[in-house]
Amino acid sequence: MGLRIINRRPGRGGALFWGALPFLAVLALYLTFSAMRLAENPNDKLLPALSTIAETVVRLAFTPDQRTGQVLLWVDTAASLARLAWGLAVSAALGLVIGIASGLVPYLRAGLSPFVAVVSLIPPMALLPILFISFGLDELSKVVLIVIGIAPFLIRDLAMRVEAIPPELVIKAQTLGASTWQIITRLVLPTMLPKLIDALRLSLGPAWLFLISAEAIAAQDGLGYRIFLVRRYLAMDVILPYVAWITLMAFLMDWGLRALNRRTSPWLTRGMA
Repeated sequence: MGLRIINRRPGRGGALFWGALPFLAVLALYLTFSAMRLAENPNDKLLPALSTIAETVVRLAFTPDQRTGQVLLWVDTAASLARLAWGLAVSAALGLVIGIASGLVPYLRAGLSPFVAVVSLIPPMALLPILFISFGLDELSKVVLIVIGIAPFLIRDLAMRVEAIPPELVIKAQTLGASTWQIITRLVLPTMLPKLIDALRLSLGPAWLFLISAEAIAAQDGLGYRIFLVRRYLAMDVILPYVAWITLMAFLMDWGLRALNRRTSPWLTRGMA
């Protein structure tokens, strides 16, 4: 039984190797096809050489733009992160408050659950023209799109988590004289915060998707704006680094939220050591 593959676990070095293998394979494929295309056409823009990408990264990250005098990569990054932070913060607050209220109070659950369920099924991108008409082309419409896209998911997820709390715990708290507010702050809230952080981690991908889509349509700066601005020139030496930079930031945000969960809720991983 010990020889079966389902019972084998890689060591630390093996885990690093297997984790890096897909990335190395993608890089090898890119280098191969890039070399083939550049051999046929040295001016090919679809798969630029790594040296060309490196030169573009240096220009975008360290050289002020001749027209605006700004360093484009950092200006775009700051604009996108500000919009994303507001969207995630508002969504988290709504998810926590409405999710706990809906999951704990039966009357609120009966009134809110059907509405939230219906809103969660509306494709957020279909609402983008309505948001631009209602809130204008400035920052608010982009933040609202992120909130509409992920807040209903957070609300439903936390509501179901609250409903899954063993009823005997709530009954015991009431028997000991705890008020509704004390039950929320001392029982429900400490239990739900780790769940909220996990739900935010799962929402990072959709949040970035909604942000990039909104910036691509109506923005004067931002990572999505820059990507769609240069696409008409087939500037893959700009698009690929921007996509990689977005991916890296999303990964770091996911890692940071996971580390925050481990620090604030050490009991979640204590049994896994």
